[in-house]
Amino acid sequence: MHPQLQAQRFHSCLDLIQALDKCHQAEFYKKAFGYCNNEKEELSKCLHEARLADQKDNILKNKEKRKMIDQKWKQIEEEEFGEDAILKKIIQRHAAKQNPKSSSTD
Repeated sequence: MHPQLQAQRFHSCLDLIQALDKCHQAEFYKKAFGYCNNEKEELSKCLHEARLADQKDNILKNKEKRKMIDQKWKQIEEEEFGEDAILKKIIQRHAAKQNPKSSSTD
């Protein structure tokens, strides 16, 4: 059965949900002979489209969230090592000069 309890989530499909419920409340022989199949197919299409739209929105939100996180990490690294992590590069070069053999054997 389709999610009648999630009417807020699928508000664009509410009329199709109600039409299918109304058809299911009709006489038994109508349900038995598949008179509700058209409503069910249309509702399935609508729910699929709504789910895809929600997925696209979530992907965009997650991309924005990831950008914010990357910016914060970059800011933290710049605060710690200077702009473009110049101090970190200097430390790495200095360490490589100090221990050339240990870095190649690791």
